[in-house]
Amino acid sequence: MSVDEARPGLFWDMMAGRRPLPPAAVTLGWEMLEIDPDAGTIKMAFQADERFLNPAGVIQGGFISAMLDDTLGPALVATLPEGQFASTVDLHVQFLRPARPGRLIGEGRVVKRGREVCFLAGELKGPDGRPVATATATSIIHTL
Repeated sequence: MSVDEARPGLFWDMMAGRRPLPPAAVTLGWEMLEIDPDAGTIKMAFQADERFLNPAGVIQGGFISAMLDDTLGPALVATLPEGQFASTVDLHVQFLRPARPGRLIGEGRVVKRGREVCFLAGELKGPDGRPVATATATSIIHTL
């Protein structure tokens, strides 16, 4: 993925390395793979290790939810002008099957963008490429 170094805004400053990633993104092993702000789409990678496991040996659902939130949110934030940010106000996750440790891929998109309220959707695929969860979210745009 190439980042437009000149693009202004908090999100793009992080992508260009001018600001650090949030600690939660670092914990999740967040990695940008593809982004198309004009289309409102994004593809992310996460690295899940043994710290993410529940007693059954699969990734705990809260981590799956966090990965999906950290996929859907940036799909919207990348479309915003400098001085705006978006926060998730509602997140619905559907767990399709257990997720195993390894590299997981999140794909998200902006379904509908209003002036303030936006609707997002996406999925998370396990290391084998099969979907492990899907999500929809509602976000609110804020002026910083």
